Amino acid sequence: MDSFATTAQVYVAGLVFARIGAMVMLMPGIGETAVPPRIRLAFALLIAVVLTPVVARTVGPLPTTVGGLAGQVIHEILIGLMIGAVLKLFMSALTTAGEIISLQTTLSFAQTTNPSGAPSSTAVATFLSMLGLTLVMATDLHHLFIGAIARSYELFPFTKSVPVNDAAALAVRTVAQSFMLGVQLAAPVIVFSIVFNLATGLVGRVMPSFQIFFVTSPLSVILGLSLLALSLGGIAMVWSDRYRDLLGVFN
Repeated sequence: MDSFATTAQVYVAGLVFARIGAMVMLMPGIGETAVPPRIRLAFALLIAVVLTPVVARTVGPLPTTVGGLAGQVIHEILIGLMIGAVLKLFMSALTTAGEIISLQTTLSFAQTTNPSGAPSSTAVATFLSMLGLTLVMATDLHHLFIGAIARSYELFPFTKSVPVNDAAALAVRTVAQSFMLGVQLAAPVIVFSIVFNLATGLVGRVMPSFQIFFVTSPLSVILGLSLLALSLGGIAMVWSDRYRDLLGVFN
């Protein structure tokens, strides 16, 4: 028995690592920029080592040219980026809900640094995005990520071309659904803001000399955040269920 890896084994392991590495770099949780690159690479390498013997029989023959080898590696990277980007895009639903809630409660000026490494956003949006990452780990959704990695070799085998048109359509649909879900999650605060602003305008018309702004601004913040706290459980449940349905596409 040989104690070293053959050229074909190195080739298969490299292809598997190319796809998995691209997916892990975009995976919510482990793929965040706050996670050290060495940990992400080590995780991708570990999954690649485990999956290589399973998918080795589906790999075609070793390319005889450098161009063929580079094309096969690029093919795997594109598939990994496609799947990882779709899973990452849906995370924006919570950020959208947080931005809408911040606008409705006059907290849009409260900018803070996102611990996950994303650009600065409002405090509510940052809180909801971190809530999403917590839900991913607490509800074992990250196990479905690993299942999606393994299942991807059945959906997109090595010999099949990259489905660019289908990937673009799925990305557009995911963005649309995430924005719609973000608006739906923020709907209680939106309804409260409409009613509150109508009542404020009515009071301002009845008593023009009354400094309505100084009275209603604190009330808008307190009542809006209180309503968010009451609806937080529903937000978490609805978002996690929708995310599980999206992961079901790749499992």
